[in-house]
Amino acid sequence: MTSPPVSNVGGTAQGMTSPDLGQRHGPVALLVPLSGPYAGIGRSIEQSVKLAFSAHGAPRLDIENTGGTPSGAAAAHAAINDGAGLILGPLTKGETQAVAPIAQAAGVNVLAFTNDNSIAQPGVWPMGISPDQQVSRVVSYAIESGRTRTAAILPEGQFGRLMAAALRQTAARLGTPPPRIGYYSASFASLNATTRSISQFDSRGAGLMARIRAARDQDNAAGRRLADKLRTEPVPPPPFDALLLGATGEDLAELQTFLPYYEAGPPQVQLLGPALWASKAKAMATHDALRGALYAAPDPAAGLPFEQKFEATYGGGKPPSIDKVAFDAAAIAVLAAHEGGYTTAVLTNPTGFAGTDGVMRLLPDGHVERGLAVFRVEPGGPKIVSPAPQTLPSPASPPNA
Repeated sequence: MTSPPVSNVGGTAQGMTSPDLGQRHGPVALLVPLSGPYAGIGRSIEQSVKLAFSAHGAPRLDIENTGGTPSGAAAAHAAINDGAGLILGPLTKGETQAVAPIAQAAGVNVLAFTNDNSIAQPGVWPMGISPDQQVSRVVSYAIESGRTRTAAILPEGQFGRLMAAALRQTAARLGTPPPRIGYYSASFASLNATTRSISQFDSRGAGLMARIRAARDQDNAAGRRLADKLRTEPVPPPPFDALLLGATGEDLAELQTFLPYYEAGPPQVQLLGPALWASKAKAMATHDALRGALYAAPDPAAGLPFEQKFEATYGGGKPPSIDKVAFDAAAIAVLAAHEGGYTTAVLTNPTGFAGTDGVMRLLPDGHVERGLAVFRVEPGGPKIVSPAPQTLPSPASPPNA
């Protein structure tokens, strides 16, 4: 990781001052599951963090096993008793919720590996790429490209609710109409009903069909001529021109059938989705209804040096994506140790950090801003249509990345 010079500032994104929390000295504690169901992930994270700590002058790294459970995250007590100045990890939301009050009581900042922004608070940063970061970027791009009437079909549950909140916030920030949002449960019938409802098909396509039937029911030449004419009329477009989808697996396969049936797909509607589409983009491009869909994700080129170093050091192939999050958190820790300590003022350097998943900036309230690229699903593989920014906008300006 590289970074611009870190200055001792404590300004928030609104330019307000913030308390300078955290420790200036001490070893860095890595809290990861080295036993239990997430042990494999934990061991890989440990390897990636050690790569960052191989840099000259890195502080001491202490490793504590959480077991992957909230109760195991009490390893934070042991780390703090050993003088930890900063905590990297833990892995999950539940573990982080257990660690946060322990760390805050000791005045120790935490760079957690979860992507759940609900745990963000002063002194606790979720470093994973969150749903709201993805949605804000891809929806902003769509709106700025002229797709200003937004809607969403999202799964019930936390992931869908987080995507919905980000869609609403982005639409409000950019001054576009409030989005139409529908949720579906894990069933074919629910997904079908939600798609039909959101698209308002009953007042569009069904209305046209009713007019055709009425003309045909006249049972005369004039009625038949009118029915034939009506059959050539296109179904009116849906009440949106950009549609955010939270589906990734079988639900996405079903949507590629539902959307054309309800006349709610391309080309009149731009489909948008999560970063999880990155691993499915080639398969998605085989379906007409999904070709041309957009999603926001890190530019893979940014992470190549880390992946090559990891493979050269450990072998065994490409590391999992969570390892990039862990490596970046560790690299920030090493940099902070050289730039005045692990304090909020140092960690929230307003110029940000350039990491394996692109540029990022930690905010004093615990949130993380990221610069993601926007990709379009195409038959030859996903294509970047809006590159990831190399720098983030001034904290005094509304972010668009």
